[in-house]
Formats: sequence, structure tokens, C-alpha cells
Amino acid sequence: QVQLVESGGGLAQPGGSLRLSCVAPGIGNNYDLHSLNWYRQYPGKQRELIGSISPYDTTTLDASVRGRFSISRDNGKKTHYLHMNRLKPDDTAVYVCHARLARKEYWGQGTQVTVSS
Repeated sequence: QVQLVESGGGLAQPGGSLRLSCVAPGIGNNYDLHSLNWYRQYPGKQRELIGSISPYDTTTLDASVRGRFSISRDNGKKTHYLHMNRLKPDDTAVYVCHARLARKEYWGQGTQVTVSS
């Protein structure tokens, strides 16, 4: 059963942009209470948190992406977004979305982002 579904990944040029989306069919009418997150995972490595957006729209970003990426949410669409700008080859990874309310959490399957000329 899918909980969260990412889309928008693919190939981008260095310096380019992508927008990732994460829709939440597995979350009910309390979606707006969830903290929403983005992780990325390199091959053979653990997932790393890159950013979050709270129910109050407060965002946090890891230093590696701060100033280049941003996160937003649309509670009506039960979707949150990762806006990626000025992409670098080091951004190449599988990007995974996540949602959490207290001890209940949901994960996406991941979407590949490749930054290359």
C-alpha cells in the first residue's frame, strides 16, 4: 500500500532546477498536522535529512542545500514540494519524502535525481 508518492525526479544540468512533489494518499484529514520532510540517500548510505516543513510552515534546511533548495506544502492537495535550484553533481541521489505525526510516520518510495552534463 502506497503511503507517499514522489514525482519530478530525473536528469538536470549543473546549475539547473527541478521540483519534486510528494502526494499523500495514505494520510487522512489530519494531513495539515503532519511535519513533512525530505531525505536523500546515496548508494550504500543511510538516508540523510535535508529539510522539513512544520504544520506552521516553518522550514529547516541542511547547510548543504540552504540557499539553493526550499520546501513548501499544499494541505488542500495533501502534497509537499522540494524546490531545487542551482543543482550540483553532489545533489545526485535518491530523494525520499516523509511525513510524521507523533509516532506515526509515512515514507515514499524515492525518486532518482541525477545532475550531470
